[in-house]
Amino acid sequence: MQLQKLKTSFIGKTIIYYEKIDSTQNEIWRKIHNKTIRNGTVVIANIQTSGKGTHGRVWHTDDGGNVAFSFFIELNCNINILNGITIEIAKIIVDIFNDKYGIKLSIKEPNDIVFKGKKLGGILTETVLKGQIVKYLVVGIGINTNKQIFTKDIKNIATSIKKEFNIEINAQEFIVEFCNRFEEELLRRMGN
Repeated sequence: MQLQKLKTSFIGKTIIYYEKIDSTQNEIWRKIHNKTIRNGTVVIANIQTSGKGTHGRVWHTDDGGNVAFSFFIELNCNINILNGITIEIAKIIVDIFNDKYGIKLSIKEPNDIVFKGKKLGGILTETVLKGQIVKYLVVGIGINTNKQIFTKDIKNIATSIKKEFNIEINAQEFIVEFCNRFEEELLRRMGN
């Protein structure tokens, strides 16, 4: 799989796509453990059987066509460079929906994307530290773009773009736009 209109120098140059996987985040950690991952690798899934949310929660990606991806970046930078990175990622996501689709979403700090108080998306940011130096950054992003049916336990607190706005979001186009904007932000923070 290749992402069209990708303008990055490294993020998303290696794409691994799964029709179905336990979790894109787990897959990246497996590849780190096995030393089989390249800087900037993006893992995309159509369906996740046990997607990871924060605090060990499950992120439901049981319908196809939603946005579910994780990416891996080798950094070797001071931890301070990544201050507020999760909020910055949330802002990029909210800005993409506003700029590209005219959809106004909100951020519930630090890592939830919401509409009228209902959760639409989440960000899971994980790092490997050596002292004050961040070796790796692994970020997972899940957004309910297409999800129509919500289980009883989450139907009052979760929603989707399709349900609220009846708009089809192309997951690949969204991921390309995200990678382009996020790499720009990361390079700015690194002073490049």
